[in-house]
Amino acid sequence: MSLYILLLALITSCGNTNGTSQDTAQVVKEEVVSTTTLQQGMLVGEFKKEDLQQEPFASWFNSGYEGFTPSAEAMKTIKKNIGDYKIVAFMGTWCPDSRRETPKLFKILDDAGYDLSNLIIYGVDRRKSTPEKIETEYALNRVPTFIFLKNGKEVNRFVEYPQESIEADIAKIVSGEEYSNSYAK
Repeated sequence: MSLYILLLALITSCGNTNGTSQDTAQVVKEEVVSTTTLQQGMLVGEFKKEDLQQEPFASWFNSGYEGFTPSAEAMKTIKKNIGDYKIVAFMGTWCPDSRRETPKLFKILDDAGYDLSNLIIYGVDRRKSTPEKIETEYALNRVPTFIFLKNGKEVNRFVEYPQESIEADIAKIVSGEEYSNSYAK
């Protein structure tokens, strides 16, 4: 039974996988949706919040967004500091971690009054790739990854799951406090 659970965890992980499966290696039919590509039900490439608010993503995005209330203490810090940052985000619409954290990110940014034109968000396929190959510029290994840039330079990043809570982690990043994601070396 434990071998089955381990195998299931490896198959569904949103982390980096160097191998390819038959599903990810096959050529897929692409359909243009907004400025994004829809591949096998996944958003791939740059997209906007409005894309997640449409089916087939709306069911998990809207409930995750509406069901999340960030802590007031963290939001006070975020509101004070978030305007200094540009954010580059990577997520997979197929990934449970991305489905859990991405709606929360948008709720935090909306509650903070963040200018969403300073957010660039990319959907990746199961190989963590985009058509533009932008992920290579940011050394992407896991999703979701939210990269905080100040004056054009990376300050820190949130990767896959929070250390405390997503809002507490983001508050630490934007206030310059000590913060390391789970995969920082």
